[in-house]
Amino acid sequence: MDQENPLAPSGGGLNFRYIYAVLRANLVLVVSLFFGSLLISILVTLLQTPLYIARSTVQINNSTSRVLSKDNDEGQGEDASAMQDTDRYLKTQMEILKSRSLALRVADALKLVDNPAFYEAMRTKPNPAGVARTQASLRAAGLLIKGLDVTIPRDSRIATISFESADPALSAKIANAYASEFIQSSLQRKFESSGYAREFLARQLVEVKDKFEQSERALNGYARSAGLIRSSSDVGGGTQGAGSGPSVIGASLNQFNQSANEAKTRRIAAESRWRAINSGPLLNATEVVTNAAVSNLLTQRATALAALEEERARHLDGYPTVAAKQAQLQALNSQIQTLANNVRNAIKSEYEAAIKAETELSGQVDRLKADTLNEQDRTVQYNLLQHEVQTNRELYDGLLQRYKELNASAGISTSNISVIDTAQAPGRPSSPDILKNLLYGFAGSLVLTAMVLFIKEQFDDSVRIPEDVETKLAIPLLGVVPVSSSNNPVLELDDPKSQISEAYNSLRGSLLFATQHGLPRLFMITSAQPAEGKSTSSYATALTLARMKKKVLLIDADLRRPSQHRLIDYDNTKGLSDVLTSQSSMADLAQPTDQPGLFMLTSGPIPPSPTEMLSSMRMREALEEAKKDFDVILIDSPPVLGLADAPMIAAIVEGVVFIVESDRSRHGSLKTSLRRLRAVRSNILGGVLTKFDPLKSGSRYSSYYGYEYYQYQYGYSVGNDRDKKR
Repeated sequence: MDQENPLAPSGGGLNFRYIYAVLRANLVLVVSLFFGSLLISILVTLLQTPLYIARSTVQINNSTSRVLSKDNDEGQGEDASAMQDTDRYLKTQMEILKSRSLALRVADALKLVDNPAFYEAMRTKPNPAGVARTQASLRAAGLLIKGLDVTIPRDSRIATISFESADPALSAKIANAYASEFIQSSLQRKFESSGYAREFLARQLVEVKDKFEQSERALNGYARSAGLIRSSSDVGGGTQGAGSGPSVIGASLNQFNQSANEAKTRRIAAESRWRAINSGPLLNATEVVTNAAVSNLLTQRATALAALEEERARHLDGYPTVAAKQAQLQALNSQIQTLANNVRNAIKSEYEAAIKAETELSGQVDRLKADTLNEQDRTVQYNLLQHEVQTNRELYDGLLQRYKELNASAGISTSNISVIDTAQAPGRPSSPDILKNLLYGFAGSLVLTAMVLFIKEQFDDSVRIPEDVETKLAIPLLGVVPVSSSNNPVLELDDPKSQISEAYNSLRGSLLFATQHGLPRLFMITSAQPAEGKSTSSYATALTLARMKKKVLLIDADLRRPSQHRLIDYDNTKGLSDVLTSQSSMADLAQPTDQPGLFMLTSGPIPPSPTEMLSSMRMREALEEAKKDFDVILIDSPPVLGLADAPMIAAIVEGVVFIVESDRSRHGSLKTSLRRLRAVRSNILGGVLTKFDPLKSGSRYSSYYGYEYYQYQYGYSVGNDRDKKR
């Protein structure tokens, strides 16, 4: 079970009453730490040497103004990439200001290496004689870096250069020198980097030009050997060089593929007309009906048919005029049939021609596809060589353009750093600041006091209030027994209305619900150390249970320092030791008390080896036999620390009640005792806080502060004047 934080109440947040009580309990320590920290702060302040801080400010821009720039705009120079990340650029400039190289420039400019006043202002000794010049310069640079401070506020380009020393004039002089040398070093780096860039670009141009020429020759040689012919223009409209367009075979494939698609379209249309003219009577086909000659003959046939019908109306079929009209009609039908057949034959011929054209063009496309695939196999290497040529060309053009720009603009850019305010000699020291040091001392004393009290509380498992039983020991609180006002709690138990009796009645109520089946039939009461109220609590608990009409057996299992027989003045000639060394039962040797239902089995003669007797099988057998004769068996166990008796007994009982004396000095004894009991897998029912004084000042942060059990109107508590009749 995790231990709760005693500073946190059940509702969450800090328990200020607990903190207040801890401060009261450690008032001397708290006051000593507080005033000790303040005294140290004052002494440190008085012993410090006055220091002066001088400040100069400079503005740092991302880019520089150029005399030569396109469209008269502001050029970017070497800071082009920095404009994309201003914060990173400003941080880089801060690191440059703090660099050793800039400190060496300042030391050389102000001749500080051999200046004794500089070392005195930095509170150190000058260089001893015989020190190498390089070593002396590095030492001076280190002192400058130590006294330097550079800050750039967020969302600002203004850098503040501060220098601290014991000489105000020297602080101002060094701060201004830093600003000046920073600007000079920036210009020098730009000029040097431009020279390096030009030299580097010149070498790169020669190398890239050679690679470009070699790649061009390799491309042309491979095209000649592979028989690849490219058009002079790019299909995509690019600006690549000659030979970068599509191949002749590829162009032919595109043209023949387009023609094949058109032939297929024509074939589909011809096939559709041919199917349509064959799907019904020939003279009903659209192609025949819409023919001009057929349409004219159909008109003539209609006229002739009308004339024939008119003649038949006047004459018989054999009449000459009727025969003439019939012959004319027959001739027209023959002509119409002939023209219709001609139209159908023309559509058939067109259909057959379309099929032939489509077949020839498809075959040509297939042949060109095969040729194109073969060509593509040969153009893999060609494309790689062509890509290399294009890459080398672009690289060469870019380097050449950059080289021309650097030659045109080298050395004519201005600085992007300017001084805003020069440093002035400060009129008063910046340190020591007595108020700030006192505040630091006050804050330090609070932190130190909190840490000391926290560590002390964490390592102290003393239980002072009932809440500590659950928070520090992680066991349930079964009851709280107040301190006896008469120093004789056994005598107060005779009065059922006394606070001691009420406290143990409350403990009895907790035990009635301590397990799943209610009151445990066999349990023990123990404590970490002697004299914590264990024996008294055992007797009082047995007494309250007997008053519930329970048949209770109280066993004094402390075979080293027994005490139960002294509480009620009983004979101890026979007892538990006799049961464990003979066949006598506990019921035979148990002695009745004045309370009906309460029997006591004293320890008996002290044996030479109590641990072996308590851990024997006879102990288990005797307890099992006693369960048949008694409702509840309560064992007064020895203390846990230093002995093996209590853990042995705890392993065979149903539960353990742990007695804790209030406000007793501890050094981990409680947690150690509970750890030993848990090691034997005992069932710890809970803890009982004894000898608790609810009116004690240290209990003010407990919810039990000022707690008193309900007092009867005419009741008395033995030895307690507050319980007198009111």
